[in-house]
Amino acid sequence: MHRTVVIDVVGLTRSLLGEHTPQLRSLLASSVDVRAVTPAVTCTAQSTYLTGGLPRDHGIVGNGWYFRDLAEVWLWRQSNRLVQGEKIWHKGRRRDPAFSCANTFWWYNMATDADWSITPRPLYLADGRKLPDCASDPPELRERCNRTFGQFPLFQFWGPGASIVSSEWIGKAAMEIEEQYRPTLQLVYLPHLDYCLQKVGPTGEIGAELRSVDALCGRMLAYFRERGCRVVVLSEYGITAVNRPVHPNRILRRAGLLAVKTDRGREYLDPGRSRAFAVADHQIAHVYVQDAAALDAARGVLGAAPGVERVLDHEGKRAFGLDHERAGELVLIADADSWFTYYFWEDDQKAPDYARTVAIHHKPGYDPCELFIDPQLRFPKAKIAWTLAKKGLGFRYLMEVTPLDAGLVRGSHGRVTDRPEEGPLFMTTEPKLLEKSPLAAVDVCDLLLRHVFSD
Repeated sequence: MHRTVVIDVVGLTRSLLGEHTPQLRSLLASSVDVRAVTPAVTCTAQSTYLTGGLPRDHGIVGNGWYFRDLAEVWLWRQSNRLVQGEKIWHKGRRRDPAFSCANTFWWYNMATDADWSITPRPLYLADGRKLPDCASDPPELRERCNRTFGQFPLFQFWGPGASIVSSEWIGKAAMEIEEQYRPTLQLVYLPHLDYCLQKVGPTGEIGAELRSVDALCGRMLAYFRERGCRVVVLSEYGITAVNRPVHPNRILRRAGLLAVKTDRGREYLDPGRSRAFAVADHQIAHVYVQDAAALDAARGVLGAAPGVERVLDHEGKRAFGLDHERAGELVLIADADSWFTYYFWEDDQKAPDYARTVAIHHKPGYDPCELFIDPQLRFPKAKIAWTLAKKGLGFRYLMEVTPLDAGLVRGSHGRVTDRPEEGPLFMTTEPKLLEKSPLAAVDVCDLLLRHVFSD
């Protein structure tokens, strides 16, 4: 077997490789485009890469979905048991029982039977505080990394403070895993480029960010190649420029199909009582229609909305491999320049208490505005300092700095890009193993295994 490292540089595309990325550009001669899966979002793309199946097979229809039996929307769950079917490490072990796999921050990385794993996992204390941390198996891996590299920088991993710092920490953890365990296959997730592209778009001021990611990848390429590893640099999707947020839940509410619950003057989505509502996920939205009589009405009002490119019904979902019970009765795909918000309120004064905070486990949809500090705040640093002071004194607090202006977002993904050079790609130090371009997302798993098992 040939030990292989897969570096997932999220958001990397052929169109971004230029003067700022000499290390990554050196692999362009041995690269193929990847035909992205729909939806082109992290959890779905990674699950397709690691199983070789479509969402209908592995069940990961997005970064989250409506859990019908709980009547609750959950995003960013972490149990690997949610991913159905055989994973790449199962396939590898069938070929050779000595095969081993380390998962270094790819998603669905808890309750996993990969050999080694490490993943973001805050400490949620009983007094309401959230402390930065990660989880690992074995537990001593987390302890060793936190001790050696400092506490995992959760607030630089996501939120308005997101930066290259978290990806650099993950890179150090990957090299530590190599030193300690020498896995046959290591999966490494570097998210930084994704977040800055969502903030400013692919044509914005991203030169410094590209240089930072390139420098980190260059160090990792040199390190792993020196240790005799084959290296793959892979991405999940491309970020496209957007200028139009679309609010499917507001559309459904105006049609009388969505229900809200009012508490203390604030409105909250009531999915159990709604005839139809949407779980927004970048440029994809799953629309759960719980009253069959409302299906045509929901399809009609959403299909007529500017910014909605397609409304997939059962046959449409089947064509995209999305015909799984977790998917909505309808699935929306946005126009190339549009994306979907989770917003369901009409008056910002009635927005739920989590709306202005970083709260990925409370919001019934994805919110890229969490990457920003509200520009309407007069003294944001003072507000943050005061809130942190209250936290230090043990008081409950809300860090209300997230804007409600969806127009701030300049990049999104989820819809397969029109041009291959703006989509994901697969680069390798082993060009002889490449066969065809574009490479279907479902074929990535087999190509990774060929890196391990083929001469």
